[in-house]
Amino acid sequence: MNIKSSKTLVTEALGEIKTISPDEALSMMNADKCNLIDIRDIRELERDGRVESSNHIPRGMLEFWLDPDSPYFKDGKLDMNKEMVLFCAGGMRSALAAKTLKDMGFEKVSHIDGGFGAIKNSKFKIV
Repeated sequence: MNIKSSKTLVTEALGEIKTISPDEALSMMNADKCNLIDIRDIRELERDGRVESSNHIPRGMLEFWLDPDSPYFKDGKLDMNKEMVLFCAGGMRSALAAKTLKDMGFEKVSHIDGGFGAIKNSKFKIV
């Protein structure tokens, strides 16, 4: 059996998606040009805090909550015309998730390099 490793999948995703720094993401958020989406598990948010003004969409629900044809679609939760800026704890899940959104047809998608770990060391407010 020839199974791709998770590391290979992340590496391939990084070659296809846009990666931005926490500072770039903060500038976009302050200019109201993106939806900042935290895909970490709810337990991670409760344990480590969350980024003020971010939207929480668990990784397992991302495709369903953003698909207008899905019964789980969260109509009005996000501005579908703005860039979707994703982050997780370290940047691997968000890379895969950003690739999935691109595969779904979203054109304006990026993820934050270093994830929440890098965000905590930036000017974002953690609550």
